[in-house]
Amino acid sequence: MARVELAGVAKRYGKQTVLNPLNLTIPDGSFTVLVGPSGCGKSTLLRLLAGLDTVSDGAILLDNKQINDLDPADRDIAMVFQSYALYPHLTVSENLAFHMKVRRVKREEQQSKIARVAEILGISKLLSRYPRALSGGQRQRVAMGRAMVRNPQVFLFDEPLSNLDAQLRMELRAEIKALHQRFKTTMVYVTHDQVEAMTLADQIVVMRDGVIVQQGKPLEIYDYPVNTFVARFIGSPPMNLLEGQLETRQGIPGVQCNGLWFTLPARWHQAAAQQGQRPVIVGIRAQDFVFNAASDLPQARVKLIEVTGESSLLHVEWQDFPLHVQFAGRVAAEPEQSISLGINADKLHLFDAQNGERLVISSETEIKSAS
Repeated sequence: MARVELAGVAKRYGKQTVLNPLNLTIPDGSFTVLVGPSGCGKSTLLRLLAGLDTVSDGAILLDNKQINDLDPADRDIAMVFQSYALYPHLTVSENLAFHMKVRRVKREEQQSKIARVAEILGISKLLSRYPRALSGGQRQRVAMGRAMVRNPQVFLFDEPLSNLDAQLRMELRAEIKALHQRFKTTMVYVTHDQVEAMTLADQIVVMRDGVIVQQGKPLEIYDYPVNTFVARFIGSPPMNLLEGQLETRQGIPGVQCNGLWFTLPARWHQAAAQQGQRPVIVGIRAQDFVFNAASDLPQARVKLIEVTGESSLLHVEWQDFPLHVQFAGRVAAEPEQSISLGINADKLHLFDAQNGERLVISSETEIKSAS
């Protein structure tokens, strides 16, 4: 196991900056997931850790030892690629043994490690096969096994499940998590799939345009996104965002969004009352609506319904706002039908209308931007 630190690490290709100088600590034994849209720099960061690309500025430290100038083979870091990267002319057993042969590991030790890893990954019966005779999930298990036999200090995963179907992704995701819980090896995992990030990570690092936007525990990021980008990116379906105006009616603070009026939680009243009128963005998770609520709010019109069995996702229009609304189980609603909706006011999120930053209730007398 190992602690990884990035101090002022940046990457440029000519005049193009791919990674702005960033600082990041990956704790010993943690499962850290780098997540963000395509082009945000997460895969570039992983390549810098692996030594497949050079750092333009800053330092990468492995247990307080700088490894910027070390060759990939000397970093004690193993990487699992999206494309499997197996040698087609070698059997599964030979693929697993390849790095050990290069290192001149004794044959008995090679066979012992191969047998142990194959048993853990459930590929013992595949050792004599060639990659062309394997399914996608089996190939990815072999790729993982090839990294595991090295017993590295750090595992790197570059979108390893993106080429698999939904069922296999779920199965291998569980296997990767179980492997981490068993061996407690430091893992850094890159994905654009926020569901993978939420289910796998001890620590999530959300990236955008070469910078770290937010990092923390999965539920902390889900419950307290620092801005509208993170609010929309983390969570499925994405958070609904409504433009509105913070104001006070009859001494009670709330937010006016077109024809909708949402009263703020009592704990915010004193702070919000001092703000007067202020443009804001209201964030509401799809799961925080109440169906058929007895409220005076205008009705919403159902546009589309997606039923999965365990839940129902409604696409509705509510006072000109297109929204995602999700309920457990099944609901009695049809397209073009009007339904009554309410919200769980305690779950409201408020963001600054100009910069999209989260409005934080820092005390009983103040509402301020998280920035």
